[in-house]
Amino acid sequence: MTTTASKPASAPETTAPDRPQQKRQKVEPLYYLFLFPAVVLFSLAITVPAIVGIFFSFTDSIGIGEWQFSGFTNYIAAFSDPAILSSFLFTFGFSLATVIVVNVLAFLLAVGLTARIRFKTGLRAIFVIPMVVSGIIIAYVFQFLFQNSLPAVGGALGIGPLETSLLANPDLAWVAIVIVTAWQAIPGALLIYIAGLLSIPSEVYEAGDIDGASKRQQLFRITLPLVSGYVVINVILGFKNFLNAYDIIVGLTEGGPGTSTRSIAMTIISGFNSGDYSYQMATATLFFIVVVIIAILQLLATRGRSSF
Repeated sequence: MTTTASKPASAPETTAPDRPQQKRQKVEPLYYLFLFPAVVLFSLAITVPAIVGIFFSFTDSIGIGEWQFSGFTNYIAAFSDPAILSSFLFTFGFSLATVIVVNVLAFLLAVGLTARIRFKTGLRAIFVIPMVVSGIIIAYVFQFLFQNSLPAVGGALGIGPLETSLLANPDLAWVAIVIVTAWQAIPGALLIYIAGLLSIPSEVYEAGDIDGASKRQQLFRITLPLVSGYVVINVILGFKNFLNAYDIIVGLTEGGPGTSTRSIAMTIISGFNSGDYSYQMATATLFFIVVVIIAILQLLATRGRSSF
């Protein structure tokens, strides 16, 4: 008698429940109605002129009349032009120095103006005033101070370097430009730092006091790490603004003495005014490429640190 082994009962097949498909949120036509004019205006005012300018940088155009293609002639000439190279060096050196001065002073002022002091609301309003004054007006006021008031004070006190105008010294004129630019830029950075400091919970400092942390330790180990995102914002905005410096430099030195304080923006605009259109468009294109590279490097260096 033979027996047959019974086959094990197969487990019932189970099917994974169908996941409900997420419906794509429908965009209201009203959003496109508001977006379209902004896109058109931005394209006509920024994108189209930029593309046209890059196109003419490969020509010998003077801005009007006939023109012919010249290839990379303008770019090759720009790389070997000492005036272009010196303006690039001055612009980047000036921007770096001003970013450091602005952020250090703005942060220290923000710490003071968020402390438990009297009249801090009124002081905040006073420190913000330079932000609403035109840059060219500020430049003319400080030009008078550097050329008249400061030399008089330096002569009365017997301070040799201050007896002559800083604006007339090729080695120190950039210091005056940094001072004036920082004076106008500090209020904007100050407001951002105040917002960052006010967002820190008071319980964090209370815990630091309980642990015996001094005010200095709290500043470097609590405050600075918690406002690092705001530091990133100020650094990026500062570089963006200072690389395009023009009005304050024109009002103070007009690029002098000689060409020691001529920024890249001044070089480009003066070239446009003298009919050197295509050559300066090549310079502007190079400047745009360099600024984009700097922006990308900033974003890569601060990735993961800008959230707050």
